[in-house]
Amino acid sequence: MAGEIYQHTQSSGFMLALIGLAVIGALVGISLVGAHLVALFVVAVLLIVALLFRSLTVRVGDGRLHWCFGPGFWKKSVPLTDITAVGSVRNKWWYGWGIRYTPHGWLYNVSGLEAVEINLANGKTFRIGTDEPEQLCEAILKAQRVAKDKS
Repeated sequence: MAGEIYQHTQSSGFMLALIGLAVIGALVGISLVGAHLVALFVVAVLLIVALLFRSLTVRVGDGRLHWCFGPGFWKKSVPLTDITAVGSVRNKWWYGWGIRYTPHGWLYNVSGLEAVEINLANGKTFRIGTDEPEQLCEAILKAQRVAKDKS
C-alpha cells in the first residue's frame, strides 16, 4: 500500500492452543455423553473466537495507525496527528488477550505481555499488543516526522 511505513502481524499461538484444547475437550465430551445443543454451541463459539482473534495486524501508513484482528475483525485506526506520545510497556498477565479495558485504557492484544502505549491529544490512552514494541514505536515516530516534513 502506498505510503506504508510499517506492517506486522502477530499470531496468537498460545490462545489458539488453549482454544484447540477446549474444542477437543468439548468434542470428547460430546462423543462420551452424546451431542447436546449446548456443547455444540460452545464448540461453535470457540471456533468463531479462534477465527476472529487468531492474529493482530498493525500498520502505520497513509497518515494513520491502523490495527485489526484476524480476517479484518474490529478494524480501528487513529490519525498520526492525534498521537502525542508512544512508549513500549509491559502488561500485567491478568489483563489477558483480546479486547479489554484496563487501568491504562483499551488493550488490543493476541499474545504476550509486550505492548505499545499510545497517548492521544484528547487525553485518551490505549495499548496495542505486539512482539515488536520498539519497531512499532519507531515506525509511528518516523511516520509523524515524515508527515511533519511534508507540511
